[in-house]
Amino acid sequence: MPVLTDAPPRVVVLEQRGRFLVGEAFFGRGRRVTIERSRDARPGRLALLHPNPKGGRHKIARVLGRPDVARDVIEALMLDRGLRRSFPAGVERAARDARPPEVARHDLTQLPTFTIDPVTARDFDDAISCEALGDEHWRVWVHIADVSAYVRPGAAVDREAYRRSTSVYVPGAVEPMLPEALSNDACSLRPDVDRLAVTVELELRGAQTAKASFYRSLIRSDERLDYDRVDRIFAGSEDAQEPWAEPLAAARAAAAALQARRESRGALAVESVEPEFAFDRRGHLVEAVASVQTESHRLIEHLMIAANEAVATVLDERSIPTLYRVHERPETQAVLRLVDQLASLDIATPPVPEPLAPSQAAEIVAQCAVFVDQHVRRTGHGRQALTSLVLRSLKQARYSPANLGHAGLQSPRYCHFTSPIRRYPDLICHRALLSSVGGGEDAPRAGALDEAAEWTSARERDAMVIERDADDVARCFLLERDMYEGGWDTVYDGEVTGLIGAGAFVTFGNNYQGLLPVRRLRGDWWELNEQGTMLLGTRTGGVIRLGDPVTVAVRQVDAPRGRVDLDLVGIPES
Repeated sequence: MPVLTDAPPRVVVLEQRGRFLVGEAFFGRGRRVTIERSRDARPGRLALLHPNPKGGRHKIARVLGRPDVARDVIEALMLDRGLRRSFPAGVERAARDARPPEVARHDLTQLPTFTIDPVTARDFDDAISCEALGDEHWRVWVHIADVSAYVRPGAAVDREAYRRSTSVYVPGAVEPMLPEALSNDACSLRPDVDRLAVTVELELRGAQTAKASFYRSLIRSDERLDYDRVDRIFAGSEDAQEPWAEPLAAARAAAAALQARRESRGALAVESVEPEFAFDRRGHLVEAVASVQTESHRLIEHLMIAANEAVATVLDERSIPTLYRVHERPETQAVLRLVDQLASLDIATPPVPEPLAPSQAAEIVAQCAVFVDQHVRRTGHGRQALTSLVLRSLKQARYSPANLGHAGLQSPRYCHFTSPIRRYPDLICHRALLSSVGGGEDAPRAGALDEAAEWTSARERDAMVIERDADDVARCFLLERDMYEGGWDTVYDGEVTGLIGAGAFVTFGNNYQGLLPVRRLRGDWWELNEQGTMLLGTRTGGVIRLGDPVTVAVRQVDAPRGRVDLDLVGIPES
């Protein structure tokens, strides 16, 4: 049910009520208000309101579009959640006028260099160079956009970047941390143009870093690669080109060695599938494609992790104030609950020592993840639900001025360094690193880092909620499209991906998600078991488990609010 408050809403849908134009809270928060008429204020439109603490008629700040157009609704959601959707004029001007200081740089413009990003990417903040030095021996250069050269501490752009702390990515739109003059131009490592970078140069022997050096550089990317193209090259269906063919092959081999080390040291491996949405010119959603982690994704991931670890190591060893990316060991009780939950679903679990030491907790979770993966591969279902159980046993990663290690990666020192265009903690790490290697920056002030850690962690969590809710809205619009084309009597195969006392969450069809309320499961009284892994029918003995395949029909779709109600058609026999 919508949450109603006495506060005026930010986003309304306009309605005609007699001779008055009124605004109804579109996202279920706030009272109905009377709207001051304007030329473009028409019934049936979405509108953003100016704040009006004095009461009376409300003025429209901006008409946003129609509630049946997905792009308009997602834009309205972002504004309703407090995102600005533009930069102050002074910040835009400062970003356009930013001039980097004259500092010593290594000229690497002749070094073969490439970027690998999604096909749809518009900003490129990391680039790679690599050469093979012999058997299981490589030199890797990870080049990261030198945002710190353009964003000076305490200046207007820096203050706004800190306020935002992160870029927010939703279907078809982004709320960037930095103005476009920097994020998509001056700081974007586009091909065939000279760009300022901070380079992490690693000498790898096997998966071990034998030597690391850090410096400001001038680079020139030779090619803008994307994940799909790199996967085609790796599969042999497309040829790599010079001068980046050999460096790409060397980077592939180095990343494979790094991956093997991660797996051997018990790093948590969790597969995720992210949706990529496509819109038509009118703003309607036309399709969603699951973006699956492939070898090209893992190549970049492992090289970025190696660079982040190297930066964190030098900052920790030299006691330079910075923000670390920390992921503390899971609580013992959370791990024991995970093992109990998996056992209740007849999934193999690792032996748990008694007592379970905190140092062993992360290793048990990693082993559980392996057993979950084996179970899913054997049965063919349950990945999303069971992976979620594993993740919920962990503490949430966050930023901290204290190095507490990263349990998920099994890394003793870790920071975020490789995405300063879209994350403020990375910019802090750049300044810290450059201060420690004579790069012309002052070290971050230690006394300000506790507050910065708390603020940036909170903004990251806020962004994740907005991104998740926007994905839900997009899925609902696509589901409505499917229902109108295929009929509302369409039956879908799905899986139970979550359970609460009120019902089962089901993922079905093209990665749609909805709630199957227990009140609609006639003929029985359903209760959630102690582990939260099953709904049990107290009369018939029926069972609905996490990961179970089910057949459902759609009862109702509330696309603007991202909600779907389902009816149960059947539970297939296993």
